[in-house]
Amino acid sequence: MSLPDISFAHLRGLSDARGLFEHARGTTARRHLGYCVDDVARGLVVVSREGVELQDLTEVYLKFLVDAQVPDGRFRNRLSLSGHWSDLPGADLRNADLRSIAPTTVEDCWGRALWGLGAAVTANSVAGATGANGATALAAFTKGAFWRSPYRHSMAFAALGAAEVLSVLPGHSGARALIAAAAETIGRPRAAHLWPWPEDSLRYANAALPEALIAAGDALGDESILTDGLMLLDWLLTVETRDGHLSVTPVGGRGPGTQASGFDQQPIEAAAIASACARAFRVTGDHRFADGVDLAAAWFLGDNDGGVALYDAASGGCCDGLQQGGRNENQGAESTLAALSTLQLARRLPVMSR
Repeated sequence: MSLPDISFAHLRGLSDARGLFEHARGTTARRHLGYCVDDVARGLVVVSREGVELQDLTEVYLKFLVDAQVPDGRFRNRLSLSGHWSDLPGADLRNADLRSIAPTTVEDCWGRALWGLGAAVTANSVAGATGANGATALAAFTKGAFWRSPYRHSMAFAALGAAEVLSVLPGHSGARALIAAAAETIGRPRAAHLWPWPEDSLRYANAALPEALIAAGDALGDESILTDGLMLLDWLLTVETRDGHLSVTPVGGRGPGTQASGFDQQPIEAAAIASACARAFRVTGDHRFADGVDLAAAWFLGDNDGGVALYDAASGGCCDGLQQGGRNENQGAESTLAALSTLQLARRLPVMSR
């Protein structure tokens, strides 16, 4: 498969000196809708892989995450264009009385922030030592790693950050405890042969769950956790492949017995497949997982249920969803980062894997 050149032009267009705008109309950032930690954290994972070429964006995104963290280690999520945080850490403020809120948990933005910070630690580490950005990221990660979430996906995202830290600092006790706790929260595959998934339905960023188990099993030297993760990822690939291409879980989810293709399909689903398969291939050398990365890249390039490309090579952006009648033409941050991440991973697979 021929891969297009990766352009970061649209990502730069969505970014400013403060952070990364969440939404776009077409290729134009909808600045008035502000920023969120979820996307900035995704952005930090992507730009950290590029080194000095995107050092300026790395520093902007890292500062955003550090500023979003409160003294107890949790994270606020949404920042307005004027620079005001509109939420409290771990709290959903929709239809809520702000005076009554005493948040006691953490959600996806916490997990994603730790993933982004972990990626920055790895990118800035040389022989176990960290530069200034790495030290900043490590301090914020360490403060946030104290927390636990009851939500599988939140813990999975955090575990991927912990895996990044452990790849360069294997003795980091906070990261080891966090990744072990994540594996326990995600749980074992169900005994039911036809539906081994640990949840009643596939929902969002599904492949993050087996990827976290693979990362935990590898980091902790626990063969049973690793085997569980590989089995679930293999099963997910089978469920989400149709007629030789990915047919990822749509927004409405997918449960036992679902046969037909579903829409609206989101780029984050294909990106999660690419990330999990890339990790599985690195750990096992199994070419089925290298093929999974290629399937994910092909999904962005038009080998999907709609037969339409979502990655826009001209802008460097990605359309926001695959719909039954075509695609959502808006190129927001989440979708753009999903495509960029997938293309990065596909390009980095060894030639021997194809």
